[in-house]
Formats: sequence, structure tokens, C-alpha cells
Amino acid sequence: MSDTQPDERENLDVAVADLRPSLEAILMVADQPLDKVQLATTVGHPTDAVEAALLELAAEYTDQGRGFELRNVAGGWRYYTREAYAAVVEGFILEGQQARLTQAALETLAVVAYKQPISRSRVSAIRGVSVDGVMRTLLTRGLVEESGQDAETGANLYRTSTYFLERIGITSIEDLPELAPYLPDMDDLEDELTQMAAPHPVPEPAPEQAPQTQHPSHQAPHSGEGTEPDGGTEIA
Repeated sequence: MSDTQPDERENLDVAVADLRPSLEAILMVADQPLDKVQLATTVGHPTDAVEAALLELAAEYTDQGRGFELRNVAGGWRYYTREAYAAVVEGFILEGQQARLTQAALETLAVVAYKQPISRSRVSAIRGVSVDGVMRTLLTRGLVEESGQDAETGANLYRTSTYFLERIGITSIEDLPELAPYLPDMDDLEDELTQMAAPHPVPEPAPEQAPQTQHPSHQAPHSGEGTEPDGGTEIA
């Protein structure tokens, strides 16, 4: 018994000493956030010890002014480049070309985020245009994912993904900002509705005025039953 106790103590000391480097090595190759339970299982340490080590590492990187940081995002831990050096990283990776979501895609993504789970037809109804192309772009880029089917219509439902949470830097959908501050004031809205409802006089045609040639009307990209002019991605 006495022969094994020193070995056990020695192994335990080595394992504890390797906790932080082990966490760094795992997080360095992770392609998604890892929660403390996953990390604790991998390194063989209690979750409390793992969580404490993660917090220490995050604070240490900040104190040292490293170009990267350790964040707890979307329910897990992952390395990110520090925001102050975003321009340098973008210049290296993208070489001046950055594929950004169009305004149409951002509006569609916002509808899904605040109304999820929601069907594609419901998103189209809210926006007033067909969003098929934009939704395909959001699905391809991993920002939106399927979330079952509607019990009444059988239509596919969609929700935002974990990757969406990572991209905007929040841990859950409940952390989205309130919409109320961005909505128009109720008094202004009532005045606008009253003005819209008021009858407008129809101007009489001028005497002997030649009839004007009628040209086919063109719908704006975001009106009526039109469709989005593109798939939701633009190159800047």
C-alpha cells in the first residue's frame, strides 16, 4: 500500500499541473464552443476546477494584451481574435473581399430571430416579398436551421442556429435586444395612420390635355408580391 501512494500523489500532481495547458490545447483545435462539462470529461478534472481555470485563462489573456481572447459564447468556451485586431485579420483572410449579407437577408434573418420558429411563407407575409432565395442563403451559411414542422399546415419551421449566436456574441436568444426602443412612437404612428385614412381629393384633368402614354409599373424590390433581387449576399 505504501509503495503505491507516492505514485498516486505524483500522478495527481502532474495531472493538476497540466490542466490549463490541456484546456488550451483542446480549445485551440475546437471548431465550435465547448462547455465546461465536455472539457471536464476530456481532461479528467471536476467541472468546478475546469471553470475556474477557464476564467483565469480569460483574465490572463486580457491582462497580457494578447491578440486573442477566450470567450463564453453560445453556452461554451472558444478562442476568438480580439476585436481591436479585426481589421488586420480580415485583411489577411479576405484579401479585401468580404461577402456580406444584403439588407434583404438581414431583414429576413431579423424576422426569423424574433418570430422563431416560423415558416418560410410567414416570413414572406411579414416582409411582403418572396424570401426563398434569401432563406437558402441563410441556410447555406449556417445562420438559420430547420426546426420541425407546423402542426396545422405541415410547413417546415425555421429558427436561428448556434452559429448565429456565436456571430452576434450572445449566449441565448433571450439576450436579443428589445424591439420596443426601435419602434416608432405611438403618437407619431397614430398621426401617420390618420393621415393615410383621410380622403384625398382627386385632381381634375387639365382641359384638352393629351393623354399620357401608360408605362408598365415596376414594383420596388421590397413591395407587393415581388421577389428578392438576389440570393441575399453582396460583395463589398
